[in-house]
Amino acid sequence: MGLQRSLSLIRGAYAAAATKSSLFPLEWSRAVSFSTGVELHTSALSNSTASGSGSSSAIRRRGGSSKAQEEDDHMEFPGGKVPFTPALEFRGGHFTPHQPIPCYRTLDSGGAALEGAAAPHDLDQETAVKLYQTMVALQTVDTIFYEAQRQGRFSFYMTSSGEEATAVGSAAALTLDDVVFSQYREQGVLMWRGFSFKDMANQCFGNMHEQGKGRQMPIHYGSRELNFHTISSPLATQLPHAVGAAYCLKLDKKPAVSAVYFGEGAASEGDFHAALNFAATLGAPVLFICRNNGWAISTPATEQYRGDGIAGRGPSYGIATIRVDGGDARAMYNATAEARAVALRQQAPVLIEAMSYRSGHHSTSDDSSRYRASEEMRAWRARDPVSRFQRWLLGQGWWSEAQDAELRQACRKEVIKALQTAQEAPKAPLSDLFTDVYDELPPHLVEQRAELFDFVARHPDVCPADIPVK
Repeated sequence: MGLQRSLSLIRGAYAAAATKSSLFPLEWSRAVSFSTGVELHTSALSNSTASGSGSSSAIRRRGGSSKAQEEDDHMEFPGGKVPFTPALEFRGGHFTPHQPIPCYRTLDSGGAALEGAAAPHDLDQETAVKLYQTMVALQTVDTIFYEAQRQGRFSFYMTSSGEEATAVGSAAALTLDDVVFSQYREQGVLMWRGFSFKDMANQCFGNMHEQGKGRQMPIHYGSRELNFHTISSPLATQLPHAVGAAYCLKLDKKPAVSAVYFGEGAASEGDFHAALNFAATLGAPVLFICRNNGWAISTPATEQYRGDGIAGRGPSYGIATIRVDGGDARAMYNATAEARAVALRQQAPVLIEAMSYRSGHHSTSDDSSRYRASEEMRAWRARDPVSRFQRWLLGQGWWSEAQDAELRQACRKEVIKALQTAQEAPKAPLSDLFTDVYDELPPHLVEQRAELFDFVARHPDVCPADIPVK
């Protein structure tokens, strides 16, 4: 079942707090509408010059055969069937300005449902309440873990402030059979799948209960059981991996997709373009979910690209694309659910650009007040996506203020307890540096292990006191 073009547009500028960091003017849309790319040999492209002085009809050979006339109209190149034109015309850039792809949403900025907004996969009460509870839990763990890092209890942390709806709203539309590849700000996706406060605390403290046994830096989560590949620090490396996983699902004829998250800054990496091209040509059922939060550390989106954001690139690769209000959890859920259905039905990739804002610092190693105006940050924090979704829940009669206070208090207690327990847990032994890669340790690693233990025996102060030397 194909999706129609936008049913209606709510004209206006996409809100931005400062001119320098303005994402770009957008139109709101109430329709779940995908912009699709077309291959060169389709009739859509052939019709692109069907009228005017630039039409291929202007150079048709008089009295020629239909075959010759057809060859004058277009040519079947190895790269595709393209129409001819006598006009010397450039496309794109300043030559052919166009309106940006509209931004789909279902809730206004106050959390009220927009009349006529498409919601083909609308939330039931149970799912909506769980979605909200997960976002509240994410906000709580982010706040307390950030404070714990500032206290020196572990070395590093990154929050999802301002992007909770993007992560959790999309995660709710996936199944546990879907394979997830993350960047580093999607802990909400993992929490939706069942990753606990304790699991997160174990990873950040790097104790013996953590799946990586302390061999990864904090917030590099992963879970085989939850089909969530371990986070890798280098940007965009996860995108080609996700395409490969999706292609594998296709070959195995499994009714599942691969979902990969990344930021607009990562979309400047070569791996982004390679991944999209591979996905399109292989017909891989992968969802590319871009968090366009306006800032790649200190680089604003205005210095990342000149085209129509990240969504504008999708149709050029022949990929169905949609732009979504990343602060609208209901819109993210519907767009992702529909994108997943399209990817499975067509065995093809889909690109989702979630427009949001990173209302916190990039990480505990960053001070964003050095490159962003405080007024801008305050204005966006007032647009809290969790509060916005809460107001919609209250309007539905599915939630109450009393339930909210109880939930936030319970989350805080659980997070503090998880931190304390994880901090007291023992670390993995030093010998685990060499395990879990080879079934039988190769000679060169046997030698390195012996050298390490010899060095530690001679210099015991170099090994942290809480790591067992065995």
